[in-house]
Amino acid sequence: MSVRNVDSFIAEPVSAGRETTRQVLIGPDVGPNFALRRFIMQPGGGMPLHTNEVEHEQYVLRGSAKVQIGDAVHHVKAGDVVFIPGGVPHSYDADAGAEPFEFLCIVPNRPDQVKIVGC
Repeated sequence: MSVRNVDSFIAEPVSAGRETTRQVLIGPDVGPNFALRRFIMQPGGGMPLHTNEVEHEQYVLRGSAKVQIGDAVHHVKAGDVVFIPGGVPHSYDADAGAEPFEFLCIVPNRPDQVKIVGC
């Protein structure tokens, strides 16, 4: 069992993102089946259209953003739940308001490869 405060985790910049950081709150060293990650996008930040091999389950904690999943575009906000199937292109564009866009993301602990769409 492991209990830690979120502030004890390093927030690392997401290399392909704009004004976006990620914390791995539970990784394979603690949870053998799933990883729990926290993403924070500053207003106007985001991530380009990309794919992952693994599915994503997400819960929006605060802020709002435009999220593209396949051909559909959704405006999500605090309290929304998002599911992204493995292999489906998706992107994020945080609204330019005063509040960052923050969400928790759960993914299976399996090999994953991120591919930027169009590159």
